[in-house]
Amino acid sequence: MKFKRSDVVRGVYRVPEIRCENADKAGLTSFAGLVIFQNLFSQLGIKQRLRQCFGHLRKSATYRGHDIVFWLIVHLILGFRKLRDRDYYHDDPMTKRTLGLKRLPDVATISRTLSVMDDEAVTGYRAVSRNLVLDRLEAEQLARVTLDFDGSVLSTARHAEGTAIGFNKKKKGARSYYPLFCTVAQTAQILDLHHRPGNVHDSNGAKPYIASCVEAVKMRLPQAKLETRVDSAFFDEDQLVALDADGVEFTASVPFARFPKLKGIIEARKRWRRIDDTWSYFECDWKPDCWAEKFRIIVIRQKKAVPTKGPLQLDLFEPKSHEYDYQVIITNKRCSAKGVMEFHHGRGSQEGVFAEAKQFCQLEYIPVRTLCGNQIYCLSAVMAHNLARELQIETYQREHGTTAKRRNLWGFETLGTLRNRIIRRAGRLIRPQGCLTLVIQAGTKLREEIELYVAG
Repeated sequence: MKFKRSDVVRGVYRVPEIRCENADKAGLTSFAGLVIFQNLFSQLGIKQRLRQCFGHLRKSATYRGHDIVFWLIVHLILGFRKLRDRDYYHDDPMTKRTLGLKRLPDVATISRTLSVMDDEAVTGYRAVSRNLVLDRLEAEQLARVTLDFDGSVLSTARHAEGTAIGFNKKKKGARSYYPLFCTVAQTAQILDLHHRPGNVHDSNGAKPYIASCVEAVKMRLPQAKLETRVDSAFFDEDQLVALDADGVEFTASVPFARFPKLKGIIEARKRWRRIDDTWSYFECDWKPDCWAEKFRIIVIRQKKAVPTKGPLQLDLFEPKSHEYDYQVIITNKRCSAKGVMEFHHGRGSQEGVFAEAKQFCQLEYIPVRTLCGNQIYCLSAVMAHNLARELQIETYQREHGTTAKRRNLWGFETLGTLRNRIIRRAGRLIRPQGCLTLVIQAGTKLREEIELYVAG
């Protein structure tokens, strides 16, 4: 439909007068879309689960430990970072209704509660977070579960307890934590994390941690085939033998630069089997001299064009030179070399999970000086990320089946997208004829989407 310019352009540019109202008294909310999470919290019994792991903390306080942690999860879902940001929505009625509070805690109360958190609270909270993911995996009855393990740096400018100066590619010399994460490729959720200071190697504490994650999944899904993929930091005989003994299919990168004999085998190789125009491979019978066990070794190379330097040749023929990037994979999988390569390369999706959790759930932020308080905040960021995934899994059907790279089974949207499109919507709580009603200004598309999430 074509409009006249006079129907489109407004000739008045006067700035309106501003009047601010008390949101609580007027029933106005800036987060009307939070109702979709309120429904999810009720279904999962989040507050009841949190009460069980923080019940041992100071009981005489007005706000109990589970109240503060539940607020922290909602705080991160709303997109706020610092604890003091609660001042911008402290009177929002929808937020208070979701939390089950008449008044939000102030910053001093929140900081004080985080400072008294202990190892028992952290252990219990980890169990709650892990069980939520395991409940979803058990409900889906997946035939195959892929676990990815890797560390991620959480930097800080403050001298927080438990931080240390370690390898930090982005902020050199900064103090940091370096937790080890376990993510589930099929659901793009974080199953668990092992908190560590920033000056440790990737493999520090990895063996018992990986074993505990594998055991937890096997107990809940005994029929599922488990598989995992790790980088060269986990290239260790005891680790790989333990995975093989547990019936877990694995792939791991081999740090072949450390083994002159293996380098010599690769350099002397003349015949490579073709995978496609870019990739080729060969398999070799090699193992480190100190190892007793032998696993399948696949050497792959990637053909890359070298950028031309200097002036271009103005002929019909432009010579191009190529070089190769090499990679060695150790595995107990019995599928084709192409299948092993694609499976192993699929572990890059874990970096997307870390990036999303850091950008939209503030995973990288360190709010207080105590170790346990920072661990609680980190776990709350993990919970916020996992609950955003849980909401979409509960609402939508799977988009596809298992792929070679084990990409997630649902077409997930980021929490940032949900926040901008649905959560941050103006609304008003009213009671026509005594019936509590949330009025949201929404078009047809938004109304259908909100109804879908609430019904899901």
